Amino acid sequence: MPVIDVPPLPPSPARLMAAPRMAAATPAPAVDSRLLLNGSREIEIVHGDKVYRLRHTRNDKLILVK
Repeated sequence: MPVIDVPPLPPSPARLMAAPRMAAATPAPAVDSRLLLNGSREIEIVHGDKVYRLRHTRNDKLILVK
């Protein structure tokens, strides 16, 4: 029977989550969602030529949609 070279499988998601991560050199800036929403339940965010909507739900979650 011939031997076939098969590429290795990628790591499983559980293994990726358990892998140690390097700390970011500089932390990402934080913006309070209340400042972004400014009392609104929904805002539009323009990124390049695309428009996204950021919604604050009744369950106190944020949803970003294209």
